[in-house]
Amino acid sequence: MISLRQHAVSIAAIFLALAVGVVLGSHTLAGDMISGLRSDATNLDTQVNELSAHNAQLTARLDAADQFVAGSAPRILNGTLADRTVVVLTTPDADPADIDGVSNSLQTAGATLTGRIALTDAFVDAGEGDRMRSALTNIVPAGAQLDTGAVDQGSIAGDLLGLALLQDPTTNNPRSTPQELSLILETLRGGNFLTFTDPPTRPAQLAVVITGNGVESDTGQGATIARFTAALRARAAGAVLAGRAGAAEDNAAIANVRAQAPLATTVTTVDNIDREIGRVTTTLALTEQLTGGAGRYGTGPSATSLTLAAMPR
Repeated sequence: MISLRQHAVSIAAIFLALAVGVVLGSHTLAGDMISGLRSDATNLDTQVNELSAHNAQLTARLDAADQFVAGSAPRILNGTLADRTVVVLTTPDADPADIDGVSNSLQTAGATLTGRIALTDAFVDAGEGDRMRSALTNIVPAGAQLDTGAVDQGSIAGDLLGLALLQDPTTNNPRSTPQELSLILETLRGGNFLTFTDPPTRPAQLAVVITGNGVESDTGQGATIARFTAALRARAAGAVLAGRAGAAEDNAAIANVRAQAPLATTVTTVDNIDREIGRVTTTLALTEQLTGGAGRYGTGPSATSLTLAAMPR
């Protein structure tokens, strides 16, 4: 007869055997798992290194292309905007290097820059809409009338600044006096809606709006900038909205223009001005605007071409 003590020892032996089996098995499994993870990590490292090398090659090719375009820009652009005047407006997220690059391309083409105006965060802030609309409607030049269809802050601002900063495309005559232009700019600067160092003293024929990468959250700023540019275009001989690739995505400014047929067929957009080809394209696009054309250029969504050929002078 098996005693209680013998029964307990047997049970203990069984549990001990199970524990030893689990420990031995876990060591085997753990070893296999670690070996597998190390193999996966090695494969991933190889893929990362290959992709990094490929990316470096592509970057080098882009840099080489930029150098070629930069060296060819004087020949490509020479005289394309001779005797033309351009005002440059920038959004809060515009990159200073892009602003300088586009400005240099415009001057290489023979354009005269009448001024550079920087729109502030308050300008594109929907929460400032009522305050900005109130300021705008109180400084309309004598005898001028704002577009009755302009009701949002971007459209009203573009319409008013179009009247003040741009010549009448039909007559090439100014639509505001120097005093009225100064009052408009100083009032909007006083309201913290824009800033400038050297304010325009005379209206221009053409406008370029330079924006950034469109990385801000969906606050409606993209739509405001798009409507602002469209309203400028309605008052000008031509207008181009230029930015980086992100500005052509989601609800950013260029994406807004390209998504709306009336805007896309009147405002030219360029989405790669962080590259020399985008800056040259922005300049050439103004010549297209002067002939009544509009295009979507760059590498971002909805772009129809990388660039356009030099236009006849």
